Amino acid sequence: MSAELRRTPINGVFELHAHSFADHRGAFLNAFRAQELAFMSSWGDRGLAQVNLSRTEAVGTVRGLHLQAPPHSEAKLVRCLRGRVWDVAVDLRPGSPTWGQWHAVELSPGAANALLIPEGCAHGFQVLEPGSELLYLHSGAWVPEAETGVRFDASQLAIGWPLPPQGLSERDLALPLLELLP
Repeated sequence: MSAELRRTPINGVFELHAHSFADHRGAFLNAFRAQELAFMSSWGDRGLAQVNLSRTEAVGTVRGLHLQAPPHSEAKLVRCLRGRVWDVAVDLRPGSPTWGQWHAVELSPGAANALLIPEGCAHGFQVLEPGSELLYLHSGAWVPEAETGVRFDASQLAIGWPLPPQGLSERDLALPLLELLP
């Protein structure tokens, strides 16, 4: 059974719904199938360069909004393995008709969904359940000097975080406001 791909209002950002298989032993989910994503033109011919796991304990914690600057831009496929998160993509691609717009989906193991975030879009999330864990698939390797992003509370974005944001890192608090991006 193949996954269902849902378009979002931001070009290139897709929500992917996989089909989980469960029986008396437990459950099985195919978290990434390159030929399926390539067939649906969402992942395209991008390679898979890095896989990361994150766990965040405190409800309300916000991480992000992060991306890597060109020429080290990367696409991400983000899936929640435990708990629930409110996952956000922000279009920061110069010249994009949806520049400065955001789209969010709730990710959870029960929903068996993932968010595909293309190059040039920032990513962040807010934890809705304690101990939430995310799996990230990256098309490019992490390059520390290419790290950038935008503040979670940029007034031009007006992101409607479901809970009062908390637990931000010093790095995330130092990100520029949208109106200060070059």
